[in-house]
Amino acid sequence: MTERARATAEPPADPEPPAPPRRSDATRAGILAAARERFAADGYERATIRAIARDARIDPSMVMRYYGNKEGLFAAATSVDLRMPDFTRVPREDVGRHLVTHVLDVWEDADELTALLRVGITNQAGAARMRDIFAEQLLPVAREVCPDPAEAPTRAALCAAQVLGLALTRYVLRFPPSAALTREEITQWLAPTLQRYLTADRP
Repeated sequence: MTERARATAEPPADPEPPAPPRRSDATRAGILAAARERFAADGYERATIRAIARDARIDPSMVMRYYGNKEGLFAAATSVDLRMPDFTRVPREDVGRHLVTHVLDVWEDADELTALLRVGITNQAGAARMRDIFAEQLLPVAREVCPDPAEAPTRAALCAAQVLGLALTRYVLRFPPSAALTREEITQWLAPTLQRYLTADRP
């Protein structure tokens, strides 16, 4: 049989099955989940590597192996990327709606954001981490779209107050009226306010 005929007669090889998740990935995820719960419950100062390891059902040495110390573990547990898009490409009149829908997309797909909010309202280390996220990820959005870049910090802070207030009542405190709102209802209520904060003239 010729090589061409053999290739035609033989069925194609099955594709390689996807690689199973590595055990180390599952271990890291378990450590980070336990760390977020412990930091939120005890605060940064009182939370211990030993308690976090016990919650994750692993030896404390494994926590140290992956994250080095409590400071490194806290940084990893509270690392959040809001994945902000380029708002210079968004029509000016649609900035508020775009920001609300983007934040909802990210928040409802990332448990670590809720965990970080819980940590941030219980201890200074968590609050400092939230301030870093505000400065690094939300403030640049205000600078891109507001009429006067010098006002960007104030305008971004007002947006943060709205977004974090909603997140606190919807995802942490779970106020029934807030939790019951649909995404479209949230957008309709919140988008005009964020739009005004970001693009309107100073009152």
